[in-house]
Amino acid sequence: MSQGASAVAQKSGESLLFLTDDQIRKGIEAMFFAYRGFTADPDRILDEHGYGRAHHRAIHFIHRSPGTTVNNLLSILGVTKQSLNRVLRALVEDGLVEARIGHRDKRERHLYLTEAGAALEQKLSNAQRERMRAAYRAAGPVAVAGFRRVLEAMMDPEMRRHFDGLSDSSR
Repeated sequence: MSQGASAVAQKSGESLLFLTDDQIRKGIEAMFFAYRGFTADPDRILDEHGYGRAHHRAIHFIHRSPGTTVNNLLSILGVTKQSLNRVLRALVEDGLVEARIGHRDKRERHLYLTEAGAALEQKLSNAQRERMRAAYRAAGPVAVAGFRRVLEAMMDPEMRRHFDGLSDSSR
């Protein structure tokens, strides 16, 4: 590769394939701090209701897949049945989630957000969308596409199947 081609390759990101441990560590730390920012606004909203992040995740994925089963939600969230049952019990008792008996299998419970649950989900996701939109705008379209590729490459195959199974008009 000529010197000019090498400079172009480095500017285009090829040099990123050979990051040092310190550069990787800085990326890990950036993810930690970004996650704190990403969850800060929803955490404040959840706290007003006496909920935590597990409740938020359940509400989010029930919204994304109305009628999802408890078993599917267990698989997506990677939590114990006992932990999920505790979260769902609170959401059902508070009128945010409705569990309906399956038509084909009476043992299945299909989960839906109620009107109040949908309103809370909207409030939570609006806060996160605003933060993501601002970050995406600041980073630009090339960085956004690269960021998504990095996130998808970090997913375990099972989680990637769940991710790919969610409806998304931007794909």
